[in-house]
Amino acid sequence: MSNHPKIPDAETRARSVAKLRDLVKRWDALILDLDELNARLEADIRNSPLTAYRLGKAKRASAQDKELS
Repeated sequence: MSNHPKIPDAETRARSVAKLRDLVKRWDALILDLDELNARLEADIRNSPLTAYRLGKAKRASAQDKELS
């Protein structure tokens, strides 16, 4: 008995490679979709009134700290 792995024939290897390439293409498409969603969400956050309010509040607090120093 041998514990060495059996090397698959050329046809089996070709099918496996084709499946892996297809899988990589599908993952790439999904990653692109996620990147686009992330960009839209970041834009929504930047344009949010709540973000503007928080930035203004932080600027006012910073200006007050400078005046007290």
